[in-house]
Amino acid sequence: MTGERDRPWIFRTYAGHSTAAESNRLYRSNLAKGQTGLSIAFDLPTQTGYDSDHPLARGEVGKVGVPVCHLGDMRTLLDGIPLERMNTSMTINATAAWLLALYVAAADEQGADRAKLTGTTQNDIIKEYLSRGTYVFPPAPSMRLTTDVIAWTCREMPKWNPINVCSYHLQEAGATPVQELAFALANAIAILDEVKASGAVPEAEFPAAVARISFFVNAGIRFVTEICKMRAFTELWDEITAERYGIEDPRLRRFRYGVQVNSLGLTEQQPENNVARILLEMLAVTLSKDARARAVQLPAWNEALGLPRPWDQQWSLRMQQILAYETDLLEYGDIFAGSTVIGAKVAELKAAARKELDTVLAMGGAVAAVESGYMKRALVDSNTARLDAIERGEQIVVGVNAFTETEPSPLSTGTGAVLSVPEWVERDQIERLTAWRAARDAAAAAAALAELKRAAAEGRNVMDASIACARAGVTTGEWGAALREVFGEYRAPTGVGRAARNDGEGLDEVRAAVERASRRLGRRLKFLVGKPGLDGHSNGAEQIAVRARDAGMEVVYEGIRLTPAEIVAAAEEESVHVVGLSILSGSHVPLVGEVMERMRKAGLERIPVVVGGIIPPEDAETLKAAGVAAVYTPKDFRLNDIMADVVRIAVAGVEREVA
Repeated sequence: MTGERDRPWIFRTYAGHSTAAESNRLYRSNLAKGQTGLSIAFDLPTQTGYDSDHPLARGEVGKVGVPVCHLGDMRTLLDGIPLERMNTSMTINATAAWLLALYVAAADEQGADRAKLTGTTQNDIIKEYLSRGTYVFPPAPSMRLTTDVIAWTCREMPKWNPINVCSYHLQEAGATPVQELAFALANAIAILDEVKASGAVPEAEFPAAVARISFFVNAGIRFVTEICKMRAFTELWDEITAERYGIEDPRLRRFRYGVQVNSLGLTEQQPENNVARILLEMLAVTLSKDARARAVQLPAWNEALGLPRPWDQQWSLRMQQILAYETDLLEYGDIFAGSTVIGAKVAELKAAARKELDTVLAMGGAVAAVESGYMKRALVDSNTARLDAIERGEQIVVGVNAFTETEPSPLSTGTGAVLSVPEWVERDQIERLTAWRAARDAAAAAAALAELKRAAAEGRNVMDASIACARAGVTTGEWGAALREVFGEYRAPTGVGRAARNDGEGLDEVRAAVERASRRLGRRLKFLVGKPGLDGHSNGAEQIAVRARDAGMEVVYEGIRLTPAEIVAAAEEESVHVVGLSILSGSHVPLVGEVMERMRKAGLERIPVVVGGIIPPEDAETLKAAGVAAVYTPKDFRLNDIMADVVRIAVAGVEREVA
């Protein structure tokens, strides 16, 4: 024993939805239950720099997080929470500078000392191009905004973590442990190289800037491997900061990380099993003292079904508290020190990660590997292999492809089993936004925006200008539009190649069906895969596109963030036989409804539409009543069955037209 019990990690719950007022009530309730830090989830319009009344925001307001359009929303969100004493994590990337500006402006109004503010802005734009999809600007100006935040916080908020290099979403996109290690470290190197080359941080202060870099990781179910991955992360980061950047003080080389355990592995089938999964995954980042997380947030057991209720989040919080306070975990040193098994696995992971990291660095680094599509293709391929293994039964998922017999769950039945965001939320948010614009000093807002654009165009740090915008009443959409004017926008590679695999196991029957259907149709069966709205979680759409291509279909897939109008125009221009829509943000009813209406107006009602996403049964019935041919949810994990379904639906659609 150490003789002294360690302090526990920060307990967080990733939360935010509907409105700033509702989210504030949730935060204060969770803090009263023993949560020790905030973790704010923002909705997709906020994450991508749009106001709630922008056409692209339709159906997305308040769905996957809280809408924050201006300083008034931020005040409401943080009302009654003393920011000087709170550790706040904000999962925000493309618009990180803006949300930090709003946070600082709110803290200033509270009279908080900026030097005492603690927390984290995720601010890792590179991984957005690879996985989560909430990027806005091209890589070069995006990296500059990241550097601006790092440099400004080092000067003004020295206890703040200005960036959370995020491997969490890499694993969600299919990364193996080696890829997660290598790609996250490559991203961190790209950021530090940019900071160093820019001169934005004085040379003497650079070691302190390195020490403020934190990481946000994922912990999967293979928890021995995950423990070893975290130990490999700590050792590799220590080596990189010493060798590449010459950081001499070992305290400044510490690998500091927060974690959310794996959401990719949560199952819709037998969702109560997710409790065991979440607990085991938490152990992966807490058992090893030498590689223990600084902050932990756990998903709720029912997140594969929909938005969790406060009770569901409380259950996850209690798991952390039981481990920290009821067990003796924090009374001992590292229980894996000297283990030959752990040591060998860590060495294996480090060697493989070093090799992959060297490959990325030889290309010119992470940004070059993003722009070439290398890292995205690697993630898509790894995710394809993972799904193939589950379909073949080589990777057992209890309740999904094995041990599927079950009793009905009393936890997930009945009304109110998951939380839903009512439709009036968007209307009311837009009304408040309209009132905010009307009440502010329009001239002051315009002047602040003009100064922001000058700062961006002249290469000056945008943080001070952004804080001035926040105080002048500028909105999220106006800030985003101003920087879009200066920097432009960007579409990242999809990672979905055109060449079909020849080794797709179990595809022979589907390929034969595609060939028969193509002969009947008079040309190759053509399938459009579209992602309407702002949802950037493209893993499912990518895998559907890859499997359809491998099955012999001609696939049209142009990536994320398309408007319903663009999808319908593509369906008409490409003369497709089936349209598949993928939506994971909860905005499926309004967005699919708009697509269906536009297809009818364009005379394309003959083209069948299928939809995939996290869709409750009652919503699935609504979509089918609107004319959707089929709805797929996470329980439909056998992609070959979906492909066979698509072929049948395409042929039936053409036969109806002929009849």
